[in-house]
Amino acid sequence: MNHTYKVLNSDIELFAAALSQVRVYVVQSLGEDVVSVVDYGGTVEKFSTDTIKIAGAYYMRNQFELE
Repeated sequence: MNHTYKVLNSDIELFAAALSQVRVYVVQSLGEDVVSVVDYGGTVEKFSTDTIKIAGAYYMRNQFELE
């Protein structure tokens, strides 16, 4: 099975993910081509310019990638 992931950067991408209730993963970059999955997440519950709430937990948007 082949999976393709999209990094969600913009507000419109996060809004679309919230509306469609897709599972969003929280990932942290550890260096070049090395990432760590911080949380296997869930659906986007709310977001602002600084934070995002996924499955009851808040994350800083500038510190994590959302896939």
